[in-house]
Amino acid sequence: MPEAATHLGSGKVRELYALDDDRLLLVASDRISTFDVVLPTDIPDKGRVLTGLSAFWFARTRDIVPNHLVALRADGRSMECRRLTMLPIECVVRGYLAGSGWKDYRTTGSVCGHSLPRGLLESAELPQPIFTPSTKAESGHDENIDRERAAELVGRDRFEEVERVSLDLYRFAAAYARQRGIIVADTKFELGLDEQGRLVLADEAFTPDSSRFWPADEYEAGGPQPSFDKQYARDYCESLRWDKTYPGPELPEDVVAGTRARYVEAFERLTGLAFDAYLADPEVVLR
Repeated sequence: MPEAATHLGSGKVRELYALDDDRLLLVASDRISTFDVVLPTDIPDKGRVLTGLSAFWFARTRDIVPNHLVALRADGRSMECRRLTMLPIECVVRGYLAGSGWKDYRTTGSVCGHSLPRGLLESAELPQPIFTPSTKAESGHDENIDRERAAELVGRDRFEEVERVSLDLYRFAAAYARQRGIIVADTKFELGLDEQGRLVLADEAFTPDSSRFWPADEYEAGGPQPSFDKQYARDYCESLRWDKTYPGPELPEDVVAGTRARYVEAFERLTGLAFDAYLADPEVVLR
C-alpha cells in the first residue's frame, strides 16, 4: 500500500483508502459475508473476481452512465476511483422473483410498490424488470422501500434518472450474460454524483456479491436455483445450528473450494477470459 494512502474505513468485503483529494483506492478482500455476518474463513481470489468483473462491466457500460474507475492496480484487487457524493439508496433491479422480492410477493402480491400478476412461482421471470430501491442500513439489513419513499430521499427528478439508468444497465448486462449461459436474476448498484452533479456508477457492478447469477441451462421456475454466487456458502451456513449472529462459522475446505470455483466460473463465462490471464494482466478486462 502506498505510504500516502490514508485508511478511511472497512466494509464487509472492501477496504477504502484516500490517495489524494480527488482519488480513492478501493481494495476488495477475500472476505465473505452471509446474513450480514463476515465469516472467519476467506475465499481465495474472491476479491480479484469482484474487482475484475466490476472493471469489465465498467468498461462496457460507459455509454449508459459514467463510472468511478480511474485505474486498475497490478494486484488485481485494487481500483483507483474518483471521489463521489453517494446517493442514500441502494439501486436494485429485479428481473426474476427471488430473495426478499419473493418474500414480499407471497405476503402482499407486490414488490416495493410494484403490483405483480397473481400466481407467480418462486424464481419466475417477471413480465419486465422492475426497479426496487432500498435504504442503506448502517447496521442490520437494508429495507426495501417504494418509489415514493426513494423519491423523497433523492428528489423526484434524480429518482427518475436513477431508475432509468439502473434499468438500462440491467437490461444491457442481462442480455450480454444470457448469451454466455448466465441469468442475471437481480442486481444492485451504488450510484453517486460527481462535482458537476452528474450521475456516476460506483463501487461494483454485476459481480457474484451484488447479483444473483443462475446457470441458464438449469433454470426452472418453482423454487430456488443453483447459482454462481455466495449462495453455496450461505446454504452451508443454513444447514448449521447457527443463530446468524457474530461470530459466524468456519467454512470447511470443500465449501471454500466450491465457492471459489463458482466465483471463478462466473468470471470466465462472463468475460470470456481465463482467470489466470486476468491474474497475469488485470487490464485485459478493459480491452
